[in-house]
Amino acid sequence: MAEDAYHRLIDLLDEHGADYRVIEHEPEGGTKAVSRLRGHDPNQAAKCIVLMVKVGKKETRYLAAVLPGDMRIDFGKVKALVNGTYAAFASPDMAQELTGTPVGTIPPFSFDDRLEVVMDPSLLKHSEVFFNAARLDRTIGLATDDYCSIARPRIEEIVSA
Repeated sequence: MAEDAYHRLIDLLDEHGADYRVIEHEPEGGTKAVSRLRGHDPNQAAKCIVLMVKVGKKETRYLAAVLPGDMRIDFGKVKALVNGTYAAFASPDMAQELTGTPVGTIPPFSFDDRLEVVMDPSLLKHSEVFFNAARLDRTIGLATDDYCSIARPRIEEIVSA
């Protein structure tokens, strides 16, 4: 399943003629540790976290929150984006269902209509971002402009101050 997600990601980047590189490294899921292996500041890591937001009593929305690797999500800001009443991390099973890859390997793209991508604007200051390539042993370094044009994330402040 994760191997399919990896190939789907590579195919998407190739289809768009993206300026990217694949970095192979020891398997690692922690942002700080993998940033060291990849040779960049954790602030340049586009960490992707799947969140669930309750909107009223009957509706649940899912967001792929993309933020710098050294920052934390602000659930209040996320909740406000969709006029939600409650926000939390999605269950690992739901995150895997929506992304096709286990938590810790989720790339900052959505291939599921139920999952909206929201990116913190602080990542825009970098010319290149780094993220998990749906595998613990592969990273993608991608031009930030290409990321934005392909993923078309909603740009909103979602990190804690």
